[in-house]
Amino acid sequence: MTRVLIAGAGIGGLTSALSLAELGFDVEVFESTPELKPLGVGINLLPHAVRELYELGLSGPLERLGVMTSELSYFNKYGQPIWSEPRGLAAGYRWPQISIHRGELQMLLLRTAQERLGAGRVHLGQRLVSAEHTPHGVRARFVTQAPQPADPAHEPQRGQEFEVEADLLIGADGIHSQLRAQLHPNEGPPRWNHAIMWRGVTEGEAFLSGRTMIMAGHSAQKFVCYPIEHRGSKRALINWVAELRLTPEELAERGGLNWSWNRRAELEEFLPSFEPWRFEWLNVPELIRGAQAVYVYPMVDREPLDHWGERRCTLLGDAAHPMHPVGSNGASQAILDARVLAGCLRRAGEASEPGDIDAALRTYEGVRRPLTSAIILANRVQGPELCMTLAEERAPRGFARVDDVIAHSELEAIALKYKRVAGFSIDELNQRPSLAHVQY
Repeated sequence: MTRVLIAGAGIGGLTSALSLAELGFDVEVFESTPELKPLGVGINLLPHAVRELYELGLSGPLERLGVMTSELSYFNKYGQPIWSEPRGLAAGYRWPQISIHRGELQMLLLRTAQERLGAGRVHLGQRLVSAEHTPHGVRARFVTQAPQPADPAHEPQRGQEFEVEADLLIGADGIHSQLRAQLHPNEGPPRWNHAIMWRGVTEGEAFLSGRTMIMAGHSAQKFVCYPIEHRGSKRALINWVAELRLTPEELAERGGLNWSWNRRAELEEFLPSFEPWRFEWLNVPELIRGAQAVYVYPMVDREPLDHWGERRCTLLGDAAHPMHPVGSNGASQAILDARVLAGCLRRAGEASEPGDIDAALRTYEGVRRPLTSAIILANRVQGPELCMTLAEERAPRGFARVDDVIAHSELEAIALKYKRVAGFSIDELNQRPSLAHVQY
């Protein structure tokens, strides 16, 4: 039986574990965090990713935990509508778009992996240190970061390094991936685009249709929000993102770039910039003030790679292609990676030739790397959010009718182009087979 090690128990790593276990692979997951909790904020799962999770039998819990988004609407900084389009089932997809709390999704995948992989197959508090090739596979070295185990005779102690051998290793360990750093040692830190995001979750009054995702503003100042859980008929748990792009002078006034990851933020850092944003259909400053906690993140990505892996090692999700959170694509692309990888390895797992796994990993990279590289570059030029910047450039004081500023055909072309780049055009998705069962 082909043995697979996965570094990272995030959305991509756990989806990969479930997909490969379903195909009969011997899978173990190693996560550096000693204890996983339902932390974080909301994310959007696009229909092409939702389809793959449904294929894994998760449709019921996903629909219970999240909200089926029915439309995506763009507004200018005055709350005037620029463009709106149906999403998910309302757009004609066979699968919904689901807005959900990232932590709840991760916990769902974790519980399912623990059930399906078997006891002791998901290891917490064990961080990947390095990997080396062997004649028949790969040897991965981990260090234990967990508290003292209940059974010290059978579990590594804190700070203890240990080795595990397998047929292949998947690095799904995020933007600061240790495996990526080993494979690409001269890459350096992530690339910052001078934008800062403040993120929170607030229980509040439902807005617009109650299933609408909105984006307002322009490239220098933007607000995004959408419901991730219904709280009665007129209230919802609302995920929101406030974003500012800082000039070098503004950055210097704030003390320079010292934005630690997932840092707890103070409202005075950004709220004054959004105080005037009180629309008829949404009170932005009120929503911001209602959050129990706000966290700050720099908007970063990395340059597309010319290769992801070597021999029996490969990368997946943010370890392979971290991208700006434009177009709701981060988690969705990690899920697609996992399913394509499973599809490529399916035939290799059935064969006996040792070169089949190597070839399957190269096929996976050949399918996914060009697509995700294109999304990284598209997100840098705002992807579908370009319509907001055009409205700001052409009508900075607002408009009576958006048609006087941007032609409907131009808006439609922006939206359609991004769907094609990101791989979720309606006809293509509805007609193709599941990614785990495509003949690659």
